[in-house]
Amino acid sequence: MEIFGVVNASPDSLAKFSVVSTEDEAREYGSLLLTQGADHLDVGAQASHGDAAFVAPEQEWKVVKPVLNGLLSLGVDVAIDTWQVETARNALDAGASVLNASDALQSDEMIELAAEREVQVVLPFMLGPDPRHLKHVQGDPVQVMLDWFDLQLERARHWGIRERIVLDPGTGFSPPHWDWSERFEYQKAIYSGLDRLRSFELPVYVPIAWKQTPDRLELVDLVLEQQVEYVRAHIPKQIRERHAALLEGSPLPTSDTWEGYE
Repeated sequence: MEIFGVVNASPDSLAKFSVVSTEDEAREYGSLLLTQGADHLDVGAQASHGDAAFVAPEQEWKVVKPVLNGLLSLGVDVAIDTWQVETARNALDAGASVLNASDALQSDEMIELAAEREVQVVLPFMLGPDPRHLKHVQGDPVQVMLDWFDLQLERARHWGIRERIVLDPGTGFSPPHWDWSERFEYQKAIYSGLDRLRSFELPVYVPIAWKQTPDRLELVDLVLEQQVEYVRAHIPKQIRERHAALLEGSPLPTSDTWEGYE
């Protein structure tokens, strides 16, 4: 399992401990994540939660550019996480090697960009045009996700990029102000059915929760038990420790929360 360590360039991010704004800060924080077990890095400059401000493409690139440059100086693969094609294009031109397409490649412009570049593409399940405007899933969430991927992967095949797709169940996003108890049950259902994504014969990438509560750590362990190829994580050291414990047959208690990540 490979980990994309999360670096945020958006001041609206809820994970304040992961926010950096300069090239030097990015280099230092990215290096820390790599030391703690990350293999790659992921950066975005626009928060997806319902209370975050919208950032226009020009401003998004202005904010993320120095952070991206700092991360690229570390010599590892860096994913650009954006739903705005202008930002994605600028980041790929600058050296980002993974496109975390948080519009789910739904615009012709974004999928055309993905087709132009020989990069890996993370494709998240998404019912809505972008992470800020999502609808609730109706019915069996796993079946709805599978049906959605069927359609989107056919489109990706048409554009010649299917073999470069990595499947993301989209659990890093949610409709605005969704009650956590309901979101927990939804994520639990999705993670319990991750094995059904194997029918597409593509790697699986899952965004891992960072908030330190027993129910969220239950979800973390459920993901790690599925032996997915990639996770996106804010606290890679914790993920490595929990994964190792699961592999040894001695899972850590979900009460084993870490301080400093509120």
